[in-house]
Amino acid sequence: MKVIYEDNHLMIVYKSSGEIVQGDKTGDEPLSETVRNYLKEKYQKPGNVYLGVVHRLDRPVAGLVVFAKTSKALTRLNKMFRDGEVHKTYWAVTKNSPEKPEGTLTDWLVRNEKQNKSYAYNHEVPHAKKAILHYRLLASSDNYHLLEVHLLTGRHHQIRCQLANMGCPIKGDLKYGAPRSNPDGSISLLSHHMEFIHPVSKAHINILSPLPDDRLWAALAEGIASLDGENSAAE
Repeated sequence: MKVIYEDNHLMIVYKSSGEIVQGDKTGDEPLSETVRNYLKEKYQKPGNVYLGVVHRLDRPVAGLVVFAKTSKALTRLNKMFRDGEVHKTYWAVTKNSPEKPEGTLTDWLVRNEKQNKSYAYNHEVPHAKKAILHYRLLASSDNYHLLEVHLLTGRHHQIRCQLANMGCPIKGDLKYGAPRSNPDGSISLLSHHMEFIHPVSKAHINILSPLPDDRLWAALAEGIASLDGENSAAE
């Protein structure tokens, strides 16, 4: 866990792939407990430490997670997430390149609880929820492509399911059609950027995640920098 931002009301931390945000049937220590212990030790609190879980990331996904340190912040952040006032950007590495370098995907997703998986349809079906995201191709290497994804809705496994449905499963995501797993069990999806107005102070919060410690991520990020340089020179 890396603390990216902290004040009296909230914390934003970097979650490594493999960590769970909240406790589950595995019994593994969740990130919420790690953060709680960090606060207890840092502020030498003898009793229980308040910590509210605002949202979650799938276990194999890395990146930014917000926690609330006060009940006031939790209530307001929950509403902000529901109302789409927290703007999140994800980065995804895919083996296949999308047909168009930029586009909006609209699908109807049906969640299968037993399989812990969502299925995409191009029309409304029973029990389906409408899912919308916008993607943009940021960089490419010889074998992989980096997509930037903006979620316009928040559905179960939405990015994983919708990208796979357009023929671009995320690297390492066996559940959604990737040909092989990543060595560490992660999938190459990162909660990369978060922007919102602070629920209490009203300050503008604009946070970037560090990249996973992986040569492919570093190479693709360098590809963005070189493309930006070429575009600037062209201008």
